[in-house]
Amino acid sequence: MPQASSDLEELLRAVEPLPDPVPSPALVVISGLPGTGKSFFAKKLFQLVPAVLLESDNLRKLLFPKPTYSIEESARLFKAIYELIDILLDKNCNVMLDATNLEERHRERLYSIAEHRGAKLVLVRTEAPAAVVQNRLKNRVLNPDEKSDADWEVYKKMKKRVEPLSRKHFVVDTSRDITPVLNKVAKEVMKGV
Repeated sequence: MPQASSDLEELLRAVEPLPDPVPSPALVVISGLPGTGKSFFAKKLFQLVPAVLLESDNLRKLLFPKPTYSIEESARLFKAIYELIDILLDKNCNVMLDATNLEERHRERLYSIAEHRGAKLVLVRTEAPAAVVQNRLKNRVLNPDEKSDADWEVYKKMKKRVEPLSRKHFVVDTSRDITPVLNKVAKEVMKGV
């Protein structure tokens, strides 16, 4: 499959140079609805923990400069992301995935990769009050660096698909001080390093 191979190669180039390997790598899966602060939390955690940060919005626009968000496009994107995570964990790199990850069937693939590679799995769910989210999504259009195209209508549509995390996880309300949860997650990732 030449397309899949070229997608993976493109994503791998985008995340280089890789951080130094660690003895016990972790896969941090940050999930939540648009506007709940996934990217904000991920960037703060990235400042505390040596890792490769995979932001699905950025990677989508790398592979699809004018994304359609079709099922086929998302399948192709996440196939490459999952392969990339597997490779990075095999290289003993900590990996953080910033993506909505709303449905358990999609998260199951991530659980499987972590288990296969013997990586620690750290799950984080971001949330914020609806009024805060609506305001954040409204202000996104004013930020030229914003990679997400999700708006309030997308949020409402996606909210119907949210499934609870079946495994132990951290919950962070990003409308409040995230420091306590941020420190706990960083400590969990760095345990055994």
